[in-house]
Amino acid sequence: MMTVKQYEAREFKTVTEVSGPLMFVDLKGMGGVSYGEIAEITTTSGERRRGQVLDISKNLAIIQCFEGTSGLETKDTVCRFLGETMKIGVSREMLGRVFNGRGEPIDGGGGIIPDKILDVTGSPINPSARRYPKEFIQTGISTIDTLLTLVRGQKLPLFSGSGLPHNMLAAQIARQAKVLGTEEEFAVIFCAMGITADEARFFRDDFEETGALDRVALFLNLADDPAIERLLTPRLALTVAEHLAFEHNYHVLVILTDITAYAESLREVAAARSEVPSRRGYPGYMYSDFSTIYERAGRIHEKLGSITQIPILTLPNYDITHPVPDLTGYITEGQVYVDIALNRKGLYPPINPLPSLSRLMKDTIGKGSTRDDHKYVADQLYALYATGRDLRDLVAVVGDESLSETDKKVLEFAERFEEKFINQDYHEDRSIFESLDIGWELLTIFDNPYRVLKRIPSEYIDKFHPEKRDEKTDFNAIDV
Repeated sequence: MMTVKQYEAREFKTVTEVSGPLMFVDLKGMGGVSYGEIAEITTTSGERRRGQVLDISKNLAIIQCFEGTSGLETKDTVCRFLGETMKIGVSREMLGRVFNGRGEPIDGGGGIIPDKILDVTGSPINPSARRYPKEFIQTGISTIDTLLTLVRGQKLPLFSGSGLPHNMLAAQIARQAKVLGTEEEFAVIFCAMGITADEARFFRDDFEETGALDRVALFLNLADDPAIERLLTPRLALTVAEHLAFEHNYHVLVILTDITAYAESLREVAAARSEVPSRRGYPGYMYSDFSTIYERAGRIHEKLGSITQIPILTLPNYDITHPVPDLTGYITEGQVYVDIALNRKGLYPPINPLPSLSRLMKDTIGKGSTRDDHKYVADQLYALYATGRDLRDLVAVVGDESLSETDKKVLEFAERFEEKFINQDYHEDRSIFESLDIGWELLTIFDNPYRVLKRIPSEYIDKFHPEKRDEKTDFNAIDV
């Protein structure tokens, strides 16, 4: 416990410089200040702000100011070091509430009575305590559920670009996501970083109108908020997620948008600290910084809850080799690719399954989870769509005169696949069984399924093909 005398001794009026979001304080040889410690800043006008010690160099403390440094003066500004790290009070009451990027309620509902006060950096999960991510999460979106299955405890990023409807897709996933066949509690932590006021209004209105807000905790960091706050927001959101998952047994889906805005803030702060830049000006430690966010997803032995992450990245110039998606790909378990060409065709959601991947899908789908034909239907749809896209490019060059009848059917399949399977309404919540049935309906375009559908065993064609199966068979119930 810190005494009053010690507390007063940690006040300084020795601000030497203000640079961007950073403030430099001369410690006058007194020391006793630690990395990550919270500081309270009192301006000459009496306004109080908060900051965090970002670095200590000899007798100089570098503080990142959460509310920004606008209006700060070096003369008579008081900096008080509080002797503790950044913490947030957490509670189940946070579901249904809206917070700013500093974790303060902004919905007019009053303060939160916390169950616990936790450090926002979290506690590392012992690798031996981790459980392998399993169990299917249904998003209601055919392309994701069928071809890019989301798994409890997984980190599955969404790669998008400027002008693409990733915000709508994020809101739809948050609204529709559920775990099938269980009565366990499901919650969504929605963390938006660097968004505009219109985007923030869209998310709030969408969740309120659809009733989804009751199970959502919404953290909103706006584009005009200080960059340094953007580095704090995802850690606040994940701390709340960990409390709900591992203390109250919730299955928590954390949606983080936009990681690229977070990385830009990281670069801005690094530049203000005069750090040596790495690829494209980003700091060399960006990979390890990302890992402190992404690796907070997962499941733990003897804990019923789980944390699943969908980070959303807007690719600068739609460049998938950019450092942000590149480093993200090394840490996460796949990616969902939002395609500009499909968006131009008026399709929603414009998810292209060909460059997309869910590395944990194979261990989750099938009997006892989704349906026993899931793997084979997914493989066949993927293969035919890939062939159809190749044929489309070929026809654009040499015409379709040389195509066989089967090739023409595959080309037609690719068009129908985009129109009927990929494309769906923003408010359409398809079950995995409906999505699989749509896939089978598309496959009826081929007159001889046993010859063309080479990735589906004949017994599954007999059982599930609309023209072959027994109409009375109920195969949509999960066989646990």
